[in-house]
Amino acid sequence: MKKCFIHEDFMLDNKTASNLYHTYAEPLPIVDYHCHISPKEVAQNRQFENMTQIWLTADHYKWRAMRTCGVDEKFITGNASDWEKFEMWARTVPKTIRNPLFHWTHLELNRPFGISDTLLNEKTAKTIWEKCNAKLATKGFTAQSIVKKMHVAVICTTDDPIDSLAYHEEYAKNGNGFTKMLPAFRPDKAMAVENVDDFLSYIQKLETASGVEIKDFESLISAIRTRQDYFHSRGCRVSDHGIETTYAEDYTESEIKSIFKKLRKGKNLLRSEVLKFKSAMLYEFGAMDCERGWIQQLHLGALRNNNSRMMQTIGPDTGFDSIGDFEIARTLSKFLDKLDNGNKLGKTIIYNLNPRDNELIATMIGNFQNGKVPGKLQYGSAWWFLDQLDGMRKQIEALSTLGVLSQFVGMLTDSRSFLSYPRHEYFRRMLCNILGSDIERGLIPKDLKLVGALVEDISYNNAKKYFGF
Repeated sequence: MKKCFIHEDFMLDNKTASNLYHTYAEPLPIVDYHCHISPKEVAQNRQFENMTQIWLTADHYKWRAMRTCGVDEKFITGNASDWEKFEMWARTVPKTIRNPLFHWTHLELNRPFGISDTLLNEKTAKTIWEKCNAKLATKGFTAQSIVKKMHVAVICTTDDPIDSLAYHEEYAKNGNGFTKMLPAFRPDKAMAVENVDDFLSYIQKLETASGVEIKDFESLISAIRTRQDYFHSRGCRVSDHGIETTYAEDYTESEIKSIFKKLRKGKNLLRSEVLKFKSAMLYEFGAMDCERGWIQQLHLGALRNNNSRMMQTIGPDTGFDSIGDFEIARTLSKFLDKLDNGNKLGKTIIYNLNPRDNELIATMIGNFQNGKVPGKLQYGSAWWFLDQLDGMRKQIEALSTLGVLSQFVGMLTDSRSFLSYPRHEYFRRMLCNILGSDIERGLIPKDLKLVGALVEDISYNNAKKYFGF
């Protein structure tokens, strides 16, 4: 009998790996502590009309692959029908073999739709479209039902300080009874001073949201603190920054006050002033997080919006970003050291996008562990272009050999799609295969309870304890 492509031991090369996964990893809930799912769609329990709406909309991973395979933009972000867009994705899938999209696609069709015996391609597209759409029309496949079906215990969305969090409040009253949805604080626009007009427009919105008149640097920080208080009262315990590198220029208080006055007058800054202001803001954010007992996350290394023509046409976050080669070590060390010297360094997760920096991050976190909080500084899971088998393995290898794997808080989706939760399964299968193979080779003890406890911790327990949700 022919084995399905997605079968129970997919990615598990031996019996030990299979035992570890099915006994210790598979049953555990998911803590998705960083994603970009729409709070509105969760709160309003959206019923998606078809697979394009739930699967292809806003998924720039798929869009990049489709463009590479010669699909016209009309069928990606344009005005083609939902069926036409799905059909073009189905034609693209067979061409993505060895790209993680091929695995993710079929894992996502398997869970939650139960399709494991059919590969998606041009010939099977109509059947899969109709079968999945029929399920999406049922009560068991609404937004809230899907995350519950996928055993998601916590979702942390990504939210701007000016957001009202109305949908988080709505969901807290009318949720699915299992999944918590909590906000995460992403204040990057409050230090995005390259474009003065955009910055001042944002400051005006921050004034409205906070009720604080922002006339100087001190009142800017006060407004941010006010919004942090608001987020905290709604369950937020996590902040996040998507930045090229950590900013750690030397500056004086008077310099920052002067720079802000210049901004308030609508004057463009010198590059040196931009870096000083970003450095001051990033430090203040880190100090505030520590005071609140929040976890700060630093996503480092993306070179965003490379295609200016497409940026102007369809906007940001549409698949035109890549890995950058920014300086990381010196500025990250200086930033963390400054916070640590003032006893203002809290729990911190650091993600790199350039794989050259794996060992760099894995060793950097060891410089600032405090012997009191297990895994206080975390080497974050393989992120964005790296959350595939090779990238995840290399992150695990760097953390294992240069840090302590047992303290790792594990995987996240970093996704806008409700169907991305099999990425946790993907990660858990990969982890169990590494550990199972090590056992088979005699590199670690053949003690399934010992190693199984490690799997449980990395899959769920560590995140539960670390974030305190």
